[in-house]
Amino acid sequence: MPLVTAGLRSALWALAGIGGLALAAVGVWWALAHTGALRALGAALSVIAPVAVLALYASFGMLGPALLSLGLWLLAVMAARTAVAPAGRTASGQAVGAPHAPWVLMNPRSGDGKVGRFDLVERARAAGCRVVLLDVGRHQDVTELARQAVAEGADLLAVAGGDGTQALVAEVAACHDVPFAVIPAGTRNHFALDLGLDRDDPAAALAALTDGVELRVDLGYAADRVFVNNASFGTYASVVTDPAYRDAKTRTTLRTLPGLLTGEDAPRLRARAGRTYVDGLQALLVSNNPYGRAVDAARPGRRERLDSGLLGVVCVRVGNTAQAARMVRGPRSGVLIRLNAAVVVVETDTDSLPVGIDGEHVVLPSPVVCRSAPGALRVRVPRRRPGTPRAGGAAADWPRVARLALGRPLPGRGQQVTVV
Repeated sequence: MPLVTAGLRSALWALAGIGGLALAAVGVWWALAHTGALRALGAALSVIAPVAVLALYASFGMLGPALLSLGLWLLAVMAARTAVAPAGRTASGQAVGAPHAPWVLMNPRSGDGKVGRFDLVERARAAGCRVVLLDVGRHQDVTELARQAVAEGADLLAVAGGDGTQALVAEVAACHDVPFAVIPAGTRNHFALDLGLDRDDPAAALAALTDGVELRVDLGYAADRVFVNNASFGTYASVVTDPAYRDAKTRTTLRTLPGLLTGEDAPRLRARAGRTYVDGLQALLVSNNPYGRAVDAARPGRRERLDSGLLGVVCVRVGNTAQAARMVRGPRSGVLIRLNAAVVVVETDTDSLPVGIDGEHVVLPSPVVCRSAPGALRVRVPRRRPGTPRAGGAAADWPRVARLALGRPLPGRGQQVTVV
């Protein structure tokens, strides 16, 4: 569309847009990695650069064609994913009967009090559950509570709380081969989201007890710690160690980031994922199954499946302004590295590593071996849940799309079946 509107000058318009994105990336880097005047300049640049490009496009009548081109590109990506995706809907799981002695652990503080606001205690008891409330005033061992429940005959374990608590009880359920149910009463509940549950209506998850199906999903391990979502290393993991982080997240992050990104003590991580070795990393995220790309219009930042037997790895390597500017090159920049592997080894020059495991801070001996436990967890979910996606690939396979458009036979490829 810009080519039709502006002719050969469209290449200059494209360069102007790329330049604006590069300047915005530099501005964000300055705002995060520095303090004082340079931080203020970076914050201003990250806003002014894209606004200036949009104003330039608008003044020459190119804003409409540029936005239309962007929309057509997104539509093309979604159509390409659909064209080469395996046929059929997402696997629905195995039908199962109702549990006889379900046990539910609830955290009244999670999600700004969702347990109380949605009457989850009363509704769970009405469904035949034994409900245990975490005591706000004292520390309780969640893992030991779940083990005791199994010893007393519980045939299903469930959690109404955040992802960190979900992971602790999920490990006990997997060890005893007892089904596990998720009630999304936390703040984010990414695990519930990728299971297709409605995070805005946590009470709806209780339907898993009376009209549920069972799925087999993977668990991730960082050393001996289980995670259902991810384990983060480096910058973010170091930020959450600050005692002030829980009460002032944004302020603490802005205060500590400059030292973590450019200071002498800035963490530098190394990782090996399969046969790939990367070093000089500021941050690294290991996820239980790979996340989709943030720009994926169909499922931004979500996991397409939870049963691939693979860990997703996202590495960030930005040490200076030039590397920040190169982010506009995408995967070829070397700034953001994405990998998949069954085992990932993370290490640094220190004896220990701070790690954020499903949002909970721990310190583990270095190196940390992360691994996938395929199909380790039996999960009960409602038969009908709003977020169950259609099967699809993780990215558009353009060579296959081209062969399909030209009417040529597609090369054989093992069909994948999405479980969530």
